[in-house]
Amino acid sequence: MIEASCHCGSITIDIPRKPRTVTDCNCSICRRYGVLWAYYKARDVRVRGTRSSMSSYLWGERSIRFVRCRHCGCVTHWAEVRKSASGRVGVNARNLDSGILKSVRIRHLDGALTWKFLD
Repeated sequence: MIEASCHCGSITIDIPRKPRTVTDCNCSICRRYGVLWAYYKARDVRVRGTRSSMSSYLWGERSIRFVRCRHCGCVTHWAEVRKSASGRVGVNARNLDSGILKSVRIRHLDGALTWKFLD
């Protein structure tokens, strides 16, 4: 397991492996957050922290909720509002140790217009 955490450590996320790729999306919310998303099956991700340490934001069609630390403000992940067996979670890879991402390919997604990868 690999651990990601917000800056103050109030929220930690356990992921099963190093991401194969991360996504840099240019949609209005991801661009503002400055995140790199690593995607995993929801059942393989463990989020630890108290509910009082987390704040969430629902955007657009309100199908996913973005979660941030209420103390330090770091965006940690997003999760589907309606959980499903095949559901997934986006983990903010910028909260991983910087050495983990050295050899990970960054994919650029045009989430602002076409929803297609630009690379």
